[in-house]
Amino acid sequence: MAINDYKYLKDKILALTGVDLNAYKEAQMKRRIDQLIAKRGVKDYPAYIELLKKDKEAMEQFLNHFTINVSNFYRNPEQWEFMDKEVIPLLISRFGKNLKIWSAACSTGDEPYSLVMALSRHLPLNMIRIYATDIDKTILFKAKRGIYVEKSLEDMPKDFKEKYFKKIEGSELEAIAKEKGNEDLRTLRVAFKISDEIKNRVTFKQANLLESKDYPKDYHMIVCRNVLIYFTEEAKDEVFRRFHDVLVHEGILFIGSTEQITNYKAMNYARKNSFFYERID
Repeated sequence: MAINDYKYLKDKILALTGVDLNAYKEAQMKRRIDQLIAKRGVKDYPAYIELLKKDKEAMEQFLNHFTINVSNFYRNPEQWEFMDKEVIPLLISRFGKNLKIWSAACSTGDEPYSLVMALSRHLPLNMIRIYATDIDKTILFKAKRGIYVEKSLEDMPKDFKEKYFKKIEGSELEAIAKEKGNEDLRTLRVAFKISDEIKNRVTFKQANLLESKDYPKDYHMIVCRNVLIYFTEEAKDEVFRRFHDVLVHEGILFIGSTEQITNYKAMNYARKNSFFYERID
């Protein structure tokens, strides 16, 4: 075995973490992992596997590094406008006000919290419930914390920012940064904390999109955006098929601006527009 045999690494990572790197584009993922290993000062893949077995921090760093966590509120605002004007009214007319919505690969929480706010234009907050999942525990901690830099809010409607976010700075921010797990806030001068009335409408859970056992059932809408572009074509197709099975008849799948379902007809989806697909069977 070569000391930097990527197949060896994939097999060991699968056994150790349950993460199947075969589902990710090899060139991109290998480059990210090699960069991480170099930063840790580890000489080869076998030594890195041993490090992951012994060092909890190294394991968390690996899981955080290989997942792609780029998000912000109301990312691609024109797509959220279409959802506000077309998709949400359609879902309510079809399924009533008790909608089941899943934010898959929710990252730092920007997306599920955006969904709550978008739905609040149509429904009372106490009727809104979002199920949100991600594979990364560290990212889920940040999502549950609900504290963001101002840049994350730049595409969000102004009224939501004024109504649902509190500006924190100075001694208040310093106190939060000193709490366990909040070390990443130490360098900030200003941050924005989302209100509990929005936070309380989201349930977060760790889950892996590549594991069929982690999929819920009978949802009216699934939102999964700008994540599957890092998967192989085979893995993407498998996830889209599983999403189809999760959705109820005429449920909606909302994907990202960097993605498309090329064979959507064969999967029994109808395209509402470039980023919204409907289960039709």
